[in-house]
Amino acid sequence: MPLLIFISYPIALIYLLFTNANELAWSIAVPFGVFLCVTMLRVIIDEKRPYEVYGIKPAIKKSTRGKSMPSRHTASAFIIAITLFRVNSLWGWIILCVALIISLTRILAGVHFIRDVVAGIILSVFFGILFLSIFP
Repeated sequence: MPLLIFISYPIALIYLLFTNANELAWSIAVPFGVFLCVTMLRVIIDEKRPYEVYGIKPAIKKSTRGKSMPSRHTASAFIIAITLFRVNSLWGWIILCVALIISLTRILAGVHFIRDVVAGIILSVFFGILFLSIFP
């Protein structure tokens, strides 16, 4: 699922390059900013992951210690979905559904708590609305 999102995003950027170059800068800067923000927050907060807390084996191969909050996969998937809404609403809805599946998978696999995923969603929606909806 993450592969679908991370293939869609460069395709959208190439599309914008040829159809709406003014939109291209925001479509790169905002997701990059969210990624950096989430990465810094993970280091600062440094919450343990479910498999560390409960001593379980995660369903996804993962051995990272700490840095669980917020979920970077979730935040990235949601900000890319929000960005794609500006390119094409149907494409945005499809990728938003994929982002939800990724979020649930992160919880069910035991690599993130619900709070980690919710925090990633909130950050992406906040910055997406702030920068992609307010500024042309």
